[in-house]
Amino acid sequence: MLRNVGSNWVLTLVAIASTYFLTPFIIHTLGAEGYGIWTLITAITGYVSLLALGVPMACVRYLAQHVAEGDVKKVNQTIGSCAGMYLMMGAAALLIGAMLTGVFVLLYDIPPSLRGSADLALGLMVLQVSAAFIGFLPEGIMFAHHDFVLRNLVRVSGVILRLGLTLGLLLLNTSLVVLALIQIICFVFDLTVSLLLVRWRYPAIRLSLADCDRQTVKQIFSFSVYVLLLTAGARLCFETDALVIGATLGVSEIPYYAVANSLIVYLMDFIIAIAAVVAPMATMLGTQGKWDELREIFLKWSKVALSVTVMAGLFLIVLGPRFLAWWIDPSFEHPSGRVLQIIMVSSLLFLPVRGVALPILMGLGKPKAPTMAFLGAGILNLLLSILLAHPLGLVGVALGTAIPNVLFAVVVLVMACRELHITLGRYVGYVVPRAALGALPVLALLLWFKVGLDVRTIMGLIAAGTAMTFLFGLTWVFFVYRDDPYVNLRGPLERLRVWSRA
Repeated sequence: MLRNVGSNWVLTLVAIASTYFLTPFIIHTLGAEGYGIWTLITAITGYVSLLALGVPMACVRYLAQHVAEGDVKKVNQTIGSCAGMYLMMGAAALLIGAMLTGVFVLLYDIPPSLRGSADLALGLMVLQVSAAFIGFLPEGIMFAHHDFVLRNLVRVSGVILRLGLTLGLLLLNTSLVVLALIQIICFVFDLTVSLLLVRWRYPAIRLSLADCDRQTVKQIFSFSVYVLLLTAGARLCFETDALVIGATLGVSEIPYYAVANSLIVYLMDFIIAIAAVVAPMATMLGTQGKWDELREIFLKWSKVALSVTVMAGLFLIVLGPRFLAWWIDPSFEHPSGRVLQIIMVSSLLFLPVRGVALPILMGLGKPKAPTMAFLGAGILNLLLSILLAHPLGLVGVALGTAIPNVLFAVVVLVMACRELHITLGRYVGYVVPRAALGALPVLALLLWFKVGLDVRTIMGLIAAGTAMTFLFGLTWVFFVYRDDPYVNLRGPLERLRVWSRA
């Protein structure tokens, strides 16, 4: 399991590194308004992807179950049924995307010089999202077989391809249309390579619409409806803010929020890398009745998720604003920095639950309650963001995201503990105290870099991050995970001692 999670983490780190170069490059190339419009386009087309109706997660869940049972016929029926559903969803997405293009034209005040390219870019992105539904199929097959490493190699290649194309083509033609075309090229590359790998790795699997089965479609749809609502809640929580800001504060304000939010989203992707492995693992262990192993995974990986969140989160809270000032522009330090700090504080509770507790409930086929909780959090986020945007500006929008996230985390954590027959006290007692105490020296070190040394340059930020990581590693090895009942560090430490002596 660690190998699969590790490959997901490598993918996330590569994506973060790519964003590190691309975000300031795109902002400075397109300008604040151009980048704001691009953020609007991606947010709008993101809602088109909701037409997937949760089928990708449902596909992985049932494929993982049938693979664990060794039933090749049901595996092929699930694949054929999903393929038919994806084709219908793609056709519907084209129609709805055309309608959203009209809304985009009427609702948002786009500068005349950018109107034509913005409309065309939106149309191309709708086309890409519509075609992307079928791209979920090979990924679902590989995830169900726990073939995360190979799949992530393809995705890493796609990230590198996108980086090279963006840096090269955008210099030749500074246009929103070019950005949209790059997304289409990268999608075609990913789909082609993934389909070839599926045919090579799993010769018994067929990708045929002839295997589409009505009963299987009904079964997938009954589960996927909840996943759809779950995805809608996630969109409302993290993708709607740009739409609210564009309509209430203006498109020029979107970059200040989007840049800060992107750091949280990439940290969330790092934690969701755990979720991608935990969900099919929960399905397999639940099917086999191995509840003790599942409870161990829940506790162990919740502590890992909290540890990763604390390490990155403390840096973002203390020195994140100054990193934004260096990374993008000094004008981003104050407005973007406050947004980053507010959302990150709430994420200390939200991300470990989102990364472990939620996927375990989904993997066990218990989607209803957490889905409604996430959808409720998303709706509350939208309402609070609209209410607080005018009086508080970007801070109000950030609070509109942070408050529902905390409420969601508390509710879903209680649900997961009940489902696994673990008391909340046992969960908190294992996961929280040592991690919280271990965070104190790390926090003190970061505050010393900020207040005592007043670091602002990239070398100072790198030094602070390096020192923090070193102290964090020592603290977590010799205190947080010392004598841990689920994580045995004695073997790796002994091998490290032998290696150092040699």
